[in-house]
This record gives sequence, structure tokens and C-alpha cells, in this order.
Amino acid sequence: MTDVTKPGILPARPQFSSGPCAKRPGWDPMKFNLDVLGRSHRAKLGKARLKLAIDLTRKVLGVPDDYRIGIVPASDTGAVEMAMWSMLGARPVTCLAWESFGEGWVTDAVKQLKLNPTVLKAPYGELPDLGAVDFASDVIFTWNGTTSGVRAPNGDWIPADREGLTFADATSGAFAQDLPWDKLDVTTFSWQKVLGGEGGHGMLILSPRAVERLETYSPAWPLPKIFRMTKGGKIIEGIFTGETINTPSMLCVEDYIDALEWADRLGGWKALAARADANAGALDAWVERTPWIENLAVDPATRSNTSVCLRITDPRADAETPKKIAALLEKENAALDINGYRDAPPGLRIWCGATVETADIEALTPWLDWAFAQVISN
Repeated sequence: MTDVTKPGILPARPQFSSGPCAKRPGWDPMKFNLDVLGRSHRAKLGKARLKLAIDLTRKVLGVPDDYRIGIVPASDTGAVEMAMWSMLGARPVTCLAWESFGEGWVTDAVKQLKLNPTVLKAPYGELPDLGAVDFASDVIFTWNGTTSGVRAPNGDWIPADREGLTFADATSGAFAQDLPWDKLDVTTFSWQKVLGGEGGHGMLILSPRAVERLETYSPAWPLPKIFRMTKGGKIIEGIFTGETINTPSMLCVEDYIDALEWADRLGGWKALAARADANAGALDAWVERTPWIENLAVDPATRSNTSVCLRITDPRADAETPKKIAALLEKENAALDINGYRDAPPGLRIWCGATVETADIEALTPWLDWAFAQVISN
């Protein structure tokens, strides 16, 4: 293994970060509608572009017409916390956690909102027992575990006649996985994952049941201005038509619109999912034939096709080995930002979302073999 030849071909684009992620193929900011820059987002043009972003989101994701879609502050985190602070407390709460972001929502529910939730956990690489979830409660979970590479296999475990609301943090799953809208009441994501957009903006998608909760329930705690979605007991419809709560970056909005238009030309979320599947498949084929590494996700049915997390199994490796591999590949400009997440078990995390080209994944794998050999031999 230590005599692995240094590869001669680099990936054309070495951006394999799991957020912010690679830009779409052919990305060119000079093709954006730049007339919005220096203009108010409240002006007719600004509101029209924000509404276009919402309308394209609905089209590309296939969101039902009676679901509301809003652009909200503070990325996916802001969208999740906006929903939690505004809607939880009406009934018991269940939190599912199998990676660091899910653990974060547990912390919010327990320590900040003090809701005494039922918490179902699983170690990195596994899912908790989905059959043990009580859907008389509100249920909070990550659809795709960005830091573990483990995703919900489907929506079959969520009953159609549930009493509580489902809150799905889908930030690294939206646009690459089949989101069953009839099973999801609150869905959140950010632009910088599967579409490779810029950070700082979140998306909040609400079912009619979630809207009903907002209009019939007032939480016991005070709500910051950026969390308020109702006025006088009615939902503020402007939030879901492009009248954002705070000032958005219109340059980021144009970047998001560009990615959505690209996705629409390809054929919507199913085409994007096919691209992610091809990328993850190419990486998995290498993992299957490589003795020193394996998927962190134990069950193939729950393996992410976007944030693929890998564990080094060679006994010569230690906790520093993944960091050294990532640093060496960054120096060679073969792969950028592939060290595992700071709270996850030591390993590599390689983004396989739709903006990545399969040819670049295939060009990366010989570099992974080379870098491992170099690190182990030193």
C-alpha cells in the first residue's frame, strides 16, 4: 500500500465540502440579474425576485400548492429554531438524534425551551428505532444526517393520521432525496447544500396543519422579532410571498435563482437526485474495493447520497489520520475540506450532492489511496 503511485489527473473541481458546497457546473455570476444590487428588497423588483425564488423552489421540489414557502434569516438553523420557538409546547415533544445537528435540536428543546421531550438517540452510523416514535407528540428530526451520513430511508414510518406535527431538518436532503410532503409539516433547508448556494438564508416550508398550529397556539415564552410569523392570530402571508422578515442579500438570492433555474432545466429534484446517486455510487464502488475504509452508515438503505461519511478501519491509522489525509489532498489541490465534522467520529466526509460531477469523484478516489499511503508510511 505504501508504494501507491501519485495520480496524474486531478479532479477538475476539488470542492467536496459538505457546506457551503460546490457551485453548479457552468456557474457564472456575470449571468445573474444584477439590476437588483443597490436596490431595496422591498422595491417592486426585489419582491418579484424573492417571489420567483419561492415559486421556483415549489416547482423544483414539487411542493404542494397549499404548503407555504418562506425565505427566513440565519440559514437552516434559523429556520428550524423559528419553527421550534413558534410552534412547540402545544403538545408533548419527541426528538430524534443520530448526529450533531439533531443533538443540537435536543439541546434547544431541553435546555432552552425546557420542554422535557422524549429523546430517542442512536450512535453515529445508525438510526434510532423509528417504530418507537409516538406521533401523538410533535416529532423533530434531521431527514439526512449531514455529519453522520445517515438518512431516513423513506417516510413510511410516519403515519398519515398523526396527531402531532413533524419537523424535518432537511438541509442536506432537499433537492437530492424524495421528501414525502404529506408526511412533513415543517421542512427546513438552506441554499448552500445541494444547490451550492450562499449561506445566511433559510427556507421554511409549512403544511396546512403547521399553519393551523401557528394560528391557534401562542407559546408561553416571548418570541424575537425574526421568529414572529403571525399577527392578530393570523399568519403573515407576506413572509411567504417574498416580503422577508429582515434584509436578505439580493446577490445571494440571484445565486439561488440561478441554481434553481439550472435544476429546473435538468428536470427538477429527481434529476438532481439521480446526479447525487451517481456520485455516491461511484464513491461507494471505491469503498467496496478498498480495504482500509468503510461507510460510517451501517445500513446501506440509510446511507446518504450527499454527505457521505467514511471511517478508516486500518489498524495503523489513528484519530489524526483523516486530518492528515485532508491536509495533504488540500495541498495537492485534489480535494478541499473533506475532513469529518468536528463532533463526529474521526473520518472523511465527501460531498456527493448534485452540483458535483461524477468524473470528479472518480478522479478523487486514486488520490485518496495515494494520500492514505503517504500518511501511513510517514
